[in-house]
Amino acid sequence: MAVAAVPADRFRGLPIAVSTPDEFHDFFVAGAGVAGALVGLLFVAVSVTLERLEEHGETQIHRVRARAALTAFSNALTVSLFALIPGVDLGWSAFVVGIVGSLFVAGALLSLFRLVGRSPGDFANALFLVSLQVVFAVQLLAGLALIDHPGRHGDYETLCLLVVICFLIGIGRSWELIGGPSIGFGSEVRRLARPEDHGRRRREGDEEDEAGL
Repeated sequence: MAVAAVPADRFRGLPIAVSTPDEFHDFFVAGAGVAGALVGLLFVAVSVTLERLEEHGETQIHRVRARAALTAFSNALTVSLFALIPGVDLGWSAFVVGIVGSLFVAGALLSLFRLVGRSPGDFANALFLVSLQVVFAVQLLAGLALIDHPGRHGDYETLCLLVVICFLIGIGRSWELIGGPSIGFGSEVRRLARPEDHGRRRREGDEEDEAGL
């Protein structure tokens, strides 16, 4: 029984399954593993600082930091996992996840506007959220570019860089969440510019030591 040949034009215009290029496979494998581990550690950090995440007062900023870290890690994890699924176009995955992240940033900024003026770090936190929004905007553009041109290596490289940036952002937010010491060039310059504050804190510390004795 003869089998009729199927014209090649019949499949023209249909979507082509595009997998992640082999040279990026190892990176996304490592990225998925690192992101999963960091998400687990973040849950531990949140459980340790749970009293700082209540829905009132200045603790709102700690809730924003915790959610920002989770969003950054989740973004890196989701992009890395979808990149490892054979036949899945990473462009759509990066685009959808970027929209979700952008919506979080918009909500977090509105939350900070409600608390403006209550904390001296409001401006710094708002500036951080704006920078995180830039990350998601670049991810949206890279996702759209991959949708239009599947398999283009330059867009995969951009997504790899964004995964690394999300790791750095999440780690920084997690460090602030647990109350880790902040020692940076800008903060040290401000302390040198205001020596009276340093002297006052030193006197207060000496008085506390004397009271303890």
